[in-house]
This record gives sequence, structure tokens and C-alpha cells, in this order.
Amino acid sequence: MNQHDETNGPVEEQQITLRGPAELADALPYLMGFHPNDSVVMVALHGGRGRFGGRLRLGIPQSPQEWQPVAEQLAECLIKGSERRGERPDAIVIFLCQDPAETESGSQIMERLRPLAQRLRTACGALDVPVLEALCISDGRYWSYCCPDGRCCPAEGNQLALPGTSVMAAAAAYAGIQVRGTLREMEARLMPLRTPAATEQQRALDSAGAELVPKILDEVGREDVARETLGLVRRLMKRLGEAPVVVPSESDFEDDRLISHDEAAAVILGLQDRETRDKAAEWMEGPGAGSALRLWRALSRRCVAPYEEHAAAPLTLAGWVSWSTGDEPAARVALGLALRVDPGYTFAQLLHEACNQGLDPETLRRCLRGERRARTVRRVHRTDRSTRPRTVRRTATRPRKTSSGSARPGTAAARRRSGQASPNRRGSRSSR
Repeated sequence: MNQHDETNGPVEEQQITLRGPAELADALPYLMGFHPNDSVVMVALHGGRGRFGGRLRLGIPQSPQEWQPVAEQLAECLIKGSERRGERPDAIVIFLCQDPAETESGSQIMERLRPLAQRLRTACGALDVPVLEALCISDGRYWSYCCPDGRCCPAEGNQLALPGTSVMAAAAAYAGIQVRGTLREMEARLMPLRTPAATEQQRALDSAGAELVPKILDEVGREDVARETLGLVRRLMKRLGEAPVVVPSESDFEDDRLISHDEAAAVILGLQDRETRDKAAEWMEGPGAGSALRLWRALSRRCVAPYEEHAAAPLTLAGWVSWSTGDEPAARVALGLALRVDPGYTFAQLLHEACNQGLDPETLRRCLRGERRARTVRRVHRTDRSTRPRTVRRTATRPRKTSSGSARPGTAAARRRSGQASPNRRGSRSSR
């Protein structure tokens, strides 16, 4: 069996040494913050001790024809992203996670995904970064694609450790790190409603679209819609923040109950404007962040068919607030869903890449704070100008001449003798 000595610190003061595929497989949920279903996970390793660095996750492409381009894209994204942070990976660990269907076993999944694992290893090698280990995790067992020794890595796989009994589980508990459940469970909180209320929500979105879209396309109307949208966001956040606290399992249901279909539709349509969405992103910290996150999640659930693509905005905002408040696992899930409904959504692309690279969200927070301050200064300046008393401007008058043509007192000749300046021609013309 390939022996590894990899170090990861859930907190800066603590280091945990993981040896071998078994401990790597057990550590995966704690690295991600959840159990990644149907996912490719790649983790960068740095230094001789294999310190964990950047990581990324993508749903396993259903078509094998997509495996080659996806493998190349993932390898380049992880390696180039690490280089931009100034630290090229020394190695990479790959995880392929998929639960078996009714007619398939874990061993069959492992064999079916073997070509994908090979393409990922080849893509990383083409960029001169070796794959230290590639694991398949399915049905409570793991297999190594890198170890040929059947004595330690048998064809039927090895059993994962019982939850909470591994070295990583103990270290994570000590550090206060929690596993949120499965990826599927986390995504369910953000997916469109599947209840009878979805029909009513669709009708509300149809009506809001007929009313708001023409206004958004008009410059003056767009400003009105933006102002109304942000005002409604404030009222909904206040309503959610004042609601009685309920148990976590019922919180989403209660939030849905507090927001009407028409209110949800108006905000969803309003957030399709980029500038309005960027202003909404300023609710990213402090007491309002929690209410904002609950609102963005609730609005994501209201983007029912055929309005699924409209969820890109609230999903991205949910991911941004999660990342800004330190919840990276939830941020990755929300941003991943945003890119699933709209792969070209630039804001989600940038945030997803930055979050996966482990960048500090404070840089973006400072930028948004600066935008808010500048907007406040402009508003105050406009208010001051509108309330300032107007002064009457005196205009120059053209001097009159006497019948003999001599200048009267105060004319140019007299002013030249007294050292005064003569009025310019523009001033003389303006008095006509």
C-alpha cells in the first residue's frame, strides 16, 4: 500500500498527520465540510509533508465523452489557481465519490469511474504535477486507483471508519469543525420548491415579469425598480430577523411562510439587474448578514420552473454571504448551484474560484464598503446642493456713452486710471 505523510491543520495551532488511503478517505468530509455525493474532488498538496492547499469540487459528468475535457479543465484550474496564489502544488489527491444505484454495486462504480480517474491523473501529469493518490468512495467503502497490491487494496474495497472514530474526526471535534451532512442535503435547502405552492409562485413570477421587465429595460424605470427592490429587501430582512427562533429543521419552512409569492417574485426579478444585485451584496456582515442569508436562500427556493436560471442571483448572494461570514462549505455549495443553473454567471465564477483557492473575502468586503461610502457621499452632496439657498448673480452692464461720445464716470477709461479691470466681452454680451 502506498504510504503517505500528509498534514492538514483545521486550525493554525494544530496539525494532523494522515497516513495512507484509509485516513485520507476518512478525512474528506472534514476537508469539504460535507459528504460530497456524485462529485470529483481534487486537493492540492504542498511541501514535503503534503500540506493541504486549494481544493475544488465538481459533479461527475454523466457522459464519458465529457471526461477528458473536464479532467483537463479541473487540473488546469487547480494548478493555475494555486500558482496565482504564489504556491504551485507539489502533488494532488483525487477523490471520486458516487453512491450506487439500485442495480449497481460499489465495485462496479469503481470500475466504471476508473477511466475518469486515469484521465485526471494524466491531465495533472501533463502539467508536471503528480497525483499522489486517487480514491473512489462508494457505499461506505473506498478503493485506491494508485495501489496495485490486492493484499491491502482488495477488489471489494476497504470499509470506511465508523463516523466519528477516525483521527481526523477527533481533531475536527476538538477544533469545532462540523460536517453538515451530505451534499445532496445541503443542496436541497436551495433547490426550487416541489410543493403545490410552486404553481402559485410561477404565476407571481409571470405577473412580476410582465410588469417589471419593461421598466428594467428603461433607464428611468430601472432606477425606480432598483429602489423598490432594495426597499423590499430591507423590509423582508427586518421581518425575518424579528421572527421567533425555531429549530433548524423547521427554519426554512418558516422563512418561506413569512415571504409572500408576490414579494419573492418582485425581488427575484429586481435582482436580475447587476447593479441592484451588487448593492444587495453589501449586506455581507454584521447583524444583517444572517437575515440576508436566510432571504437569499428562500428566494433561491422560489425560482421555480421555468424560472430556474433566475436563481443564479440569489444563489450567488447566498454563497457570498456564507463565504464572507466564514462558512466556506455552504458557500461552495451555493456557488456551485449558481454555476449549474447559469454556467456563464460571472459573479458566481469569480467567487467560486476565490473561495476554492482559499482567498480572504476581506478584499471584496473592503471594495463593497468603499462603494457604499462613495454612494452615501454623493447622496449627501446632492442633498446639500438642493437645500443650499440660491444667490442672485450680478451681471455686467454695458456702459452708456454721451452724445459727444465721451465716457461717463466709471467707464473703461476711468477704471484704467483707477486700476480697475474692465468687463470682458462675454460679460457685456450676457447683459443684453
